[in-house]
Amino acid sequence: MLEVRDVVKTYDDRAVVNRVSFQVQPGEVFALLGPNGAGKTTLIRMITDITKPDGGSILLEGQPVGTRPRGTIAYLPEERGLYRRSKVIEVLDYYGQLKGMSRADARGAGLELLARVELRDWADKQVQMLSKGMQQKVQLCTALIGSPRLLILDEPFSGLDPINVQLFEEILHERRAAGATVLLSTHQMNKVEQVCDRALMINRGHMVLYGKVGELRRRYADHAVMVRGEGPMEGVPGVRAVKPVNGQVELALEAGVTTDQVLRALLERGVHIESFGLSSPPLEDIFVKVVREGIGLDHGASGPPTIDQQVAGGAR
Repeated sequence: MLEVRDVVKTYDDRAVVNRVSFQVQPGEVFALLGPNGAGKTTLIRMITDITKPDGGSILLEGQPVGTRPRGTIAYLPEERGLYRRSKVIEVLDYYGQLKGMSRADARGAGLELLARVELRDWADKQVQMLSKGMQQKVQLCTALIGSPRLLILDEPFSGLDPINVQLFEEILHERRAAGATVLLSTHQMNKVEQVCDRALMINRGHMVLYGKVGELRRRYADHAVMVRGEGPMEGVPGVRAVKPVNGQVELALEAGVTTDQVLRALLERGVHIESFGLSSPPLEDIFVKVVREGIGLDHGASGPPTIDQQVAGGAR
């Protein structure tokens, strides 16, 4: 769906985006991660053809991004902005027509979207009469109108209450089921774990992580297992430390010990096991570790090896 090839963008002799390459597959939810100032917004602005790269190329459905029809890409920026004195439905009319829809089609689609986000009764109200959260839902509608095939959402959950976060997630799943592809930029790592298939993380303009979310977590996992169950777990052969964690027990394994050996030892001890699996750190912990330690930056302009490259090369 989207292919970014060796893209470079320089400001004041500094590479804000430095030879970044990745692909977003049709129908997936792809996360774009990085600390503030990493180059995410610059990268998004190039993908949406707001600014041009100094080097490399960006292809949408195999064609240069600037040649695609209006409405193929929709962008919900982090900095929200609506015409405050306009009526809500007039705003959606306007955005629909910008994407090539007739006024009648834009109005019909706008009313359907407002109903989906529970704002149908506010269609004829001025935007300035809506709360911040309600305006954010209208802003989402401006991105969704016209049924774009690629949705780029920058911090879409910021400032929303839990009910509306759930609503946004439901709408993302609906759009994905209808064939849309989603590029999600967020600092909420729990949302990445819940809704995203793969992720790219950039730091200081460089690629530092790229691959399936589950694989990224496993790559940074300690040599440990998480066990939920009842029974004696202290002193198991091959286990160097035992630590309770949120109703489970983390068993840190000695070098060379396999998970099968530990599982067998627990069962032989009569431990009743409800669940048993590798201990994977939350993505937030990985994010902090990568940024603080500058992991991946030593790969230079080419970025770190991808998950696929690691598997092909036999790395674990």
